[in-house]
Amino acid sequence: MKKNLILAAALLTTLTATAQTEVTVGVMRGKDYGVTYMLPKTELEIVLQITRHTYTPGVFCQYAGRYLQQKQVSTEPEEHWTLDNIQLNTVGTPDREHVYFVKLKDKTVAPLMELTEDGIVRSINLPFSGTPAKQPENTVNRQEKQLPDPNKFLTEEILLAGSTAKKAELVAKEIYLMRESRNDLLRGDAENTPQDGMQLKLMLDNLEEQEQALTEMFTGHTTKQTKDVSIRITPAEMKDKVAFRFSQKLGLLDKDNLAGEPYYLTITNLNTPSLPTYEETDGKKKDELEGVAYNMPGRAKITLKQGNHLLLETETPLTQFGTIEYLAPVLFNKNSTTTVLFDTTTGGLLKVDRQ
Repeated sequence: MKKNLILAAALLTTLTATAQTEVTVGVMRGKDYGVTYMLPKTELEIVLQITRHTYTPGVFCQYAGRYLQQKQVSTEPEEHWTLDNIQLNTVGTPDREHVYFVKLKDKTVAPLMELTEDGIVRSINLPFSGTPAKQPENTVNRQEKQLPDPNKFLTEEILLAGSTAKKAELVAKEIYLMRESRNDLLRGDAENTPQDGMQLKLMLDNLEEQEQALTEMFTGHTTKQTKDVSIRITPAEMKDKVAFRFSQKLGLLDKDNLAGEPYYLTITNLNTPSLPTYEETDGKKKDELEGVAYNMPGRAKITLKQGNHLLLETETPLTQFGTIEYLAPVLFNKNSTTTVLFDTTTGGLLKVDRQ
């Protein structure tokens, strides 16, 4: 027995060194040697894609109607927010109320377990899965292309004009000349129309970029900053509970901030009455059980509404509505090799193979 413990400890240490900190190393609890692990509990993650739109008036905004026939151009700076997309995810977090210890006994290999960085059981007797890359929170999704400085395209005549109105008139003429040049290139009427398609595209793109830069001297420019924001919610049965608030003027707000419109979350337990669990039928306390604990998650229906508009409706497994079961120790004797894969979000079984 002592030799077996020493060999098993050496094997576990080797695995740990190879897989960094992901494969558990044996620990002592009293006189027993084994592995401590946790089951996950499920959290809901609402991912909101929000965009801030910032409008800056152009220097010739008051002349946009006169020279470009654009009557609705604002002369005042503005800022508003839009909620572009809503996504619901489930995330597994360590449930520190459900911590378990698997003893390393003679004729058993159950403690050869892989855990996540948070100590949640991931697999038994499977090759190391590697560490998934963590996604940064509140990441910017899109970067707008910056237009060139329109002042680079101003002619000497424009720069020497004695009034703002005259400058606006001359810039408008440049815009119309660029449009004519682009149309001539598209029709093939220009004197120096390139024969090469790539060169033609480059010329058209440059003309469009210059025209847009000069046009924004009248219409103004709107910048957009888009990012993802995550909201974590611990699920429980609830009906029309405010998950967050959103305002076009202020953006994402706390659920208690009445300046924004409320978004209501409803979680309904879909489980039917469950059968007695292993723990209940056996009459033992969980600390006395020698099997490997796992979750049998329940199911929930989740809806998200804004007023009378249904924005999201889905069904998903949740540990909070399920039970805890145990894999019998006999599965892990030396007569065969049993491999187990767990869902690290719910703690449920994904696969059990015995060879």
